[in-house]
Amino acid sequence: MQIRFADSRPDGDFALVLPVASAGAESVKGVGAEIDGALKRQRFDGEPSSVAEHFVDGRRILVVGIGKAPITGEAAEKLGGTASARLLVSGEKHAVIDLTGLGYDADAAARVALGAALRAWRYDRYRTRLKDKQKPSLNEVTIVGGGSGAEARWAGRWLPVLEGVSLTRELVTEPANIIYPESFVARCAGLADHGIAIEVLDAAAMRKLGMGALLGVAQGSVREPKMLVLRWNGGAKDATPVVFIGKGVTFDTGGISIKPAQGMEMMKWDMGGAGAVVGALKALALRKAKANVVGVCALVENMPGGNAQRPGDVVTTMSGQTVEVINTDAEGRLILCDAMTWAQKTFKPKTMIDLATLTGAMVISLGHEFGGIFANDDSLAKELDKAGAASGDRLWRLPMAEAYDRLIDSPIADIKNVGPREAGSITAAQFLGRFVDEGVRWAHLDIAGMAWSDKVGTTFDKGATGYGVRVLDQFVEDTAER
Repeated sequence: MQIRFADSRPDGDFALVLPVASAGAESVKGVGAEIDGALKRQRFDGEPSSVAEHFVDGRRILVVGIGKAPITGEAAEKLGGTASARLLVSGEKHAVIDLTGLGYDADAAARVALGAALRAWRYDRYRTRLKDKQKPSLNEVTIVGGGSGAEARWAGRWLPVLEGVSLTRELVTEPANIIYPESFVARCAGLADHGIAIEVLDAAAMRKLGMGALLGVAQGSVREPKMLVLRWNGGAKDATPVVFIGKGVTFDTGGISIKPAQGMEMMKWDMGGAGAVVGALKALALRKAKANVVGVCALVENMPGGNAQRPGDVVTTMSGQTVEVINTDAEGRLILCDAMTWAQKTFKPKTMIDLATLTGAMVISLGHEFGGIFANDDSLAKELDKAGAASGDRLWRLPMAEAYDRLIDSPIADIKNVGPREAGSITAAQFLGRFVDEGVRWAHLDIAGMAWSDKVGTTFDKGATGYGVRVLDQFVEDTAER
């Protein structure tokens, strides 16, 4: 989708989108008095995302409610997303969103564009029989009245975010026969063109490093595991990097502890954490973030092959701690713990954040509205909560405590990979917490309910949401680019 900015409405054929606040919902200026009566008859009240549609002299007019002041970034994106969703397959090719006189500054105008572009994202690569009416027609959006700095704000701040989210959605959407550890790495090779240094550890390298937990998960698959390391060095040369670690289980059958058949096809998105890390690094690189950031993606496929890991096996992690594998479907924590150890030994970070579609228990706890935060540092938890609120990738903190930690003690090893049925998300976080070095600020984001959506959102259709990219990007801006 092409985004443009202008001081006035262009000439030519386009659909006109007019935002209306609740207080002015009964009168729309500049498009004909007949619309006022039509709005009343439709009970249009200007509530956010409410829409009334008309034709005046052959032009489609979309009146979109924006609610009450103040104008927030979230409200701006909701406006753009609502207009985009309504017009995407309408037959209209060009939409003009006129913000004149509504008080939108340059950033808010740019975020209207972001909302429109995010909502328009689709992945139709494998859909060969779409009818014409099902195909997107809208390919251009012009934002009018956002001020002289809107275009620069779009290009410098929000277009990179769009590109990062789009990459994440692409990776998460692709089926597991297309995206597996090796092809995931190959799909990310182009990031080098944006100044990101890329390193890849293969199975032999990980075996030499003693990553028994990660390799144990991968041993049932014919697909070799990979560890993808992305480095963006935009800050001071000697500044310690922030480290992001993503769970990248490109397909999760559960292994020997096999999942039920119903819904298993959705486990292609069990690499949503790794996908988010990749998208965040791309966004940071494209906007030339003044920070040093490392992204580590632990990539495996969890399969029930003849060589697969068995319940009851004991593996030795890179840290030297031993793990009794009670359930092979609790594999995400096994690959993350080795990735965390390697990242800490290699980069000596002061702050480390992992993202993972880790537990079904998180969906039971928070549904599909918030990701969960677990942290060993109150200030880090607050920073992430703030970044989540600002970016729209909302987070909610859950507890960690010694009593929970005792639930994962093993009778024959240092630790077991699952606790009892209750507090499943918390015991998973406690497991990861045992692999955090002294003095490292660490947070675990369980995004199991957020990487994929079965319902339409403001800025996404059903499917991959791209969740995680924006909160990481915002966190870096807030804390590492001072």
